[in-house]
Amino acid sequence: MKIADGIEMLSISAMVLGRVNTIYPTLLYDNETVLLVDTGFPGQLPLLREAIEKAGIPYAKLNKVIITHQDIDHIGNLAAIQNESPYQIEVFSSEQEKPFIQGEKRLVKMMKPEAIEKAVESLPKDLPEEMRKAFKYTLENPPKGTIDRVVEDGQILPYCGGITMILTPGHTPGHVCLYHQPSKTLIAGDAMNLIDGQLTGPNPQYTNNVNEAFESLKKLNMFDIERVISYHGGLFQGNVNQSIEEITKNNI
Repeated sequence: MKIADGIEMLSISAMVLGRVNTIYPTLLYDNETVLLVDTGFPGQLPLLREAIEKAGIPYAKLNKVIITHQDIDHIGNLAAIQNESPYQIEVFSSEQEKPFIQGEKRLVKMMKPEAIEKAVESLPKDLPEEMRKAFKYTLENPPKGTIDRVVEDGQILPYCGGITMILTPGHTPGHVCLYHQPSKTLIAGDAMNLIDGQLTGPNPQYTNNVNEAFESLKKLNMFDIERVISYHGGLFQGNVNQSIEEITKNNI
């Protein structure tokens, strides 16, 4: 879905562990840059490539990737993108997320010994055993990729009309949101969700530090936001700043 000039919300739906799951990566582009924000679940590169081409952008022109945070559904195809490209694709993340994305540290949500077993136990009861084993293996051996540049809070990347990086820790320690200046669009990653058309905060069940995550949302109202792309939920338009204010007021 074209959001505005130079920004496209991709939609990728597929069966993931027995359930249909839809995610919404974002594509930013201009004459020199094609930049993908987050890369989907492992194995979804063909779907990602198809979605980019469907948007009218040749996949071969992809030259930059920003990873909002370390979760598997965001880093899942980073290595595949890097490995198959005939040229170096520049990859960005926050300093805090870099060692997790590169595999130097265990994913923060999987650090506790019982975390992986609990995640496996949460799967649908009728899921085939081979899928359970594959899921457990992925948690124990998550995909990893190389980060070329780290970004800082408030840093403006000079691509696609200007992209402001906003450090929003809580969901993970170094989660970042992006503010696309020309379209006044917030690319929220997992800092906010869209449920039944309602903008909400992060899902507490999957958030590393809930209080910190909601506190981080206050920073977003420094920006004039006309729309939000939530990785889980899609596009929200309306009185965004008022909605964010209500979310923080009701949860802090």
